[in-house]
Amino acid sequence: MTASEDVHLAELRGRMEELATPSRVFVAAGRFTEQDPDLPELAVRIRALLAEAAKDQAWRRFLPAYVPPPVPGICAALEPLEAAEAAPFLTTLATVDLVWPSHRHRPAGAAARAADRVVALLGPEGSWWTNHDASCGAVNGLTPLFDSLLAGTDGRHYAVALQIADD
Repeated sequence: MTASEDVHLAELRGRMEELATPSRVFVAAGRFTEQDPDLPELAVRIRALLAEAAKDQAWRRFLPAYVPPPVPGICAALEPLEAAEAAPFLTTLATVDLVWPSHRHRPAGAAARAADRVVALLGPEGSWWTNHDASCGAVNGLTPLFDSLLAGTDGRHYAVALQIADD
């Protein structure tokens, strides 16, 4: 990895961390090690983040025997999202609570700046995926709780954000 790639990855991780909140919004970012990664490799990273969230002390009692879906199940739950919609969706994921929309996790302005930069770092050709069906608003849950996910990749790097909420 070159120094430029190191800086790129460090910024991507830093901006994603700006979107995280304790026990609500979980994030991951990194660089693929696989040759020519695609949706299944991204789903592996999503699965790892789901497992990490399930280990969080706040969620262990709600997810005591939870095992994230297998990679094909994660792939089946995802819907493509247009790149132009990625930053606004990522901002919402970091700011608006799934169950209590009037509750804010992060200040909207700061989240929007971080989300815009994440999308810019993955570039205009980045691929974005969510567990929301944009056509009808339904959510393909990845946990037994309320969850919302956005994952993006430029084919070398990835960024994943997951919000979990209880009722």
